[in-house]
Amino acid sequence: MNAWRIRFSFTSLLIIVIVGCISTMNPLAVTRSQSVTALVGGTLIDGYGGPPIRDSVILIEGERIKAVGQVGTLSVPEGANVISTEGMTVLPGLWDMHVHLMINGHSDYEHWDKTYPPLFESVIMPASAKQLLLAGVTSARDLGAPLEAILAVRDRINRGEIPGPTLYVSGPFIQHEPYPGTEHFRWGVHGPDDARAKVRRLAEAGVDCIKLIDQDQMTMEEVRAVVDEAHKHHLTVVAHAHRPEEIRRGLRAGVDCFEHTGLATAPEYPPDIITMIRERTAKMNLGPLFWTPTVHPLLNYEYIRDNPEMLDDPSWHVGLPDEIIADIKASIRHPERLAYFQITPNRRPTLKRKIHQLMESGVVLLIGTDSGIPMNFHSQSTWRELDAWVNELGIDPMTAIRAATYWPSVLMNVDDEVGTISEGKYADIIAVRGDVLRYINLLQDVDIVIKHGRRYR
Repeated sequence: MNAWRIRFSFTSLLIIVIVGCISTMNPLAVTRSQSVTALVGGTLIDGYGGPPIRDSVILIEGERIKAVGQVGTLSVPEGANVISTEGMTVLPGLWDMHVHLMINGHSDYEHWDKTYPPLFESVIMPASAKQLLLAGVTSARDLGAPLEAILAVRDRINRGEIPGPTLYVSGPFIQHEPYPGTEHFRWGVHGPDDARAKVRRLAEAGVDCIKLIDQDQMTMEEVRAVVDEAHKHHLTVVAHAHRPEEIRRGLRAGVDCFEHTGLATAPEYPPDIITMIRERTAKMNLGPLFWTPTVHPLLNYEYIRDNPEMLDDPSWHVGLPDEIIADIKASIRHPERLAYFQITPNRRPTLKRKIHQLMESGVVLLIGTDSGIPMNFHSQSTWRELDAWVNELGIDPMTAIRAATYWPSVLMNVDDEVGTISEGKYADIIAVRGDVLRYINLLQDVDIVIKHGRRYR
């Protein structure tokens, strides 16, 4: 018996040595494992901006990407679960950098904010998250919600209890004074000390960023206190950019990312703001200045008003009870009457000029949609923003895709984990039949959605 054990041990050791030598000779060798999934045959856009990789092979083991290569150079392990991506574009899971899980397209905010807060955490936010994920959004930044509810939903998603994108959340807005009836998700500040205290409270609760709005109504000392305290806690600061003074104060205080393409019907950004932006983007040691323009609700409103068929798409019903669906439908029955959009036709012609001013000034644009605002459903918003960039604003499709994959991960300091398809990163991957670099709107119907190695669609 002892001799048998010695022979068995020697044989086992010999096998281990041989396998180790094979792995050393071929760095792409992957051990045989029933847990390996192989995506084979598609055209890969990996997020780095280089030429697409034809006949790609992506090996997933557990939650992460094990290897990336091509048919003929990277072998698929025997016993792997093979998913054909022939005829598809394969790309990193999308990010949406401006969503509101607490709202679902309803047009009457006052009614919504009074009626549904008790259902935010248990029904409405989970429904929004599921809709985003099924649309190919595997990461999202939620900018404005009740603190406890949004943290609870984020953490339930992270624990795998409910489906949804990986969330990066701000919790409540920080502003001078909350609008009446919104105190549960908007926090006012009164003086620099109070500003710091509010930011500390959010940081200690575990938010991922700070959302600052109406900063032109705050003192400059309060704005600086918010930004400085957030940066002490290693949190990025997101600021509204609707009005010129909001932008000026945000730049002076050192915010990391601006939201929206504002200035109402002004034809372009004023020269002094463009000068300030250029001065900021020239400071390479500070990293990029990011901007989430959220243009598609403005660019698409008139089309939706005149062609409201998209409002009947049942994709935005997912996870919502019938009575809430009926309430939302009733609120948007007459798109042409919505006060929210009455000035939009006058704003629309100014958007292209403003976007190109930002790009020419060195800003890094990010895909974000204001998802959840009236008629802007979580199941449809992200692909519509990408489509608007490419087909309305003339932005290169690869640039648009990187604004929804690579660059968001850089801003949120998680580019070592997600944002591109490469070895060792989380397997957040989507695939769509056809060539998205030629037809970006193919993303409205994503065929495969994988998040952290688990397939959801």
